[in-house]
Amino acid sequence: MNEKNSLETTLQSVGDEVISTDNKGKIVLLNKIGELLTGWTQAEALGKPIEEVFNVINGYTGEKSDNIVNKVLSMGRIVELSNHLILISKDGSHRPIEDCAAPILEENEKISGVVVVFRDVSEVMRRQEEIRYVGYHDFLTGLFNRRFYEEELVRLDTKNNLPLTLLMADINGLKLINDTLGYVVGDDVIKKVGKKISAGCRGNDVVSRLGGDDFIIILPKTDAAGAERIIKRIRDHEPEEKVVAFKISIAFGYATKNDEKESIRDIFRQAENDLNRHKLYQNSGEVSKTVDLVMQTLYEKNNREMLHSKRVSEICEAIALHMGFDTEMVNQIKLAGLVHDIGKIGIDENILNKHGKLNHAEWKEIQRHPEIGYRILNSSAEFMELAMYVLQHQEKWDGQGYPLGLKGDNISVQARIIGIADAYDAMTSYRTYGDALSEEDAIEEIKKCSGSQFNPEIARIFVEKVMGKVW
Repeated sequence: MNEKNSLETTLQSVGDEVISTDNKGKIVLLNKIGELLTGWTQAEALGKPIEEVFNVINGYTGEKSDNIVNKVLSMGRIVELSNHLILISKDGSHRPIEDCAAPILEENEKISGVVVVFRDVSEVMRRQEEIRYVGYHDFLTGLFNRRFYEEELVRLDTKNNLPLTLLMADINGLKLINDTLGYVVGDDVIKKVGKKISAGCRGNDVVSRLGGDDFIIILPKTDAAGAERIIKRIRDHEPEEKVVAFKISIAFGYATKNDEKESIRDIFRQAENDLNRHKLYQNSGEVSKTVDLVMQTLYEKNNREMLHSKRVSEICEAIALHMGFDTEMVNQIKLAGLVHDIGKIGIDENILNKHGKLNHAEWKEIQRHPEIGYRILNSSAEFMELAMYVLQHQEKWDGQGYPLGLKGDNISVQARIIGIADAYDAMTSYRTYGDALSEEDAIEEIKKCSGSQFNPEIARIFVEKVMGKVW
């Protein structure tokens, strides 16, 4: 009797859920933790067949699991049941469990009963699933990642899935968006494109992000015509979106494996080459449109910027004409003056429109606009020369300007012209941080800063030739 009491006390104190039975498979003990998991009290469970209280099914098939007590009684040893077991509690709730059972032996080695030890593994499985998810999914978009794509490609590269198409997608101009508006905005674009691609694909298509702005979709049993339909579905899923002034557009390329003897690596390379051809074609005129769109958006945000840019452009043209440049150079300087502040598209509107003096952090932010403008313009061969003038237009003759600290003739003459035109118009126009100067006072300021901020010769030409004043 004491041994029996000692056994019951031990089983009640075990940290796992415990059921013990007699040698007929009838329950003689259900510990407190076991009560919570099964939904049965010990009083209710006593004398019941084990399978009535310990109602376990296969998590995959839904079929009733083998009676673990009967197995132990027939085999006479410890038994562990397979994984993926589900315990159905008294209230009908389902919980994944792990379990094992051992015989209770008397001194004569006769089996007097069975003890079943089991535990709820919901949390363990949840963590395993999280780890598996992280291992196979892209953290930014939630799509499958490169690792999953590569494993699935091996699995799907079979005769049964022919024709098998690899469809590649790439975001046009993402680098420009990252450089101009920052990586937070760029990441948002990637997420939007990921959703758009995923929404346009079918349930059995494998949509993955390889990294950066590169996506790939495995299309089983899909020929070239089917791939074109998928592309159309992706494009048609949502209207074209814009991030500030940048239109989100996607380039596609694909290749199809029709014969099982073809190498899937060759198909990948063909899809990549097709993508690059489409990107080259799409990007040929895209950047010029983007520059126009950026300027238009900047003007819409701030009407003063439009008027300022046009006046600076006209002053640049006048200075260039009086310096004797040919028509092509005059037109180039005029255009550079028009777009010199294009980089302000990447500056917070609250800073651009702030009344009063800027603090140190805000001033540092404003100082980024020549570099942002450079990146926008430098993305196109058409504007590469202008990009350098825009980058340098805040440099000073004495080397105290930004962003490069260039000095004297190391600053392009075009940038030196823009610098004077920009400063004069800024001084004589409405400013959020101060009153506009008169024409006379602004000219005096130009003369005063000649040799420090401004190239002396260009400053003299501006004052004498363009403004008609005495130097």
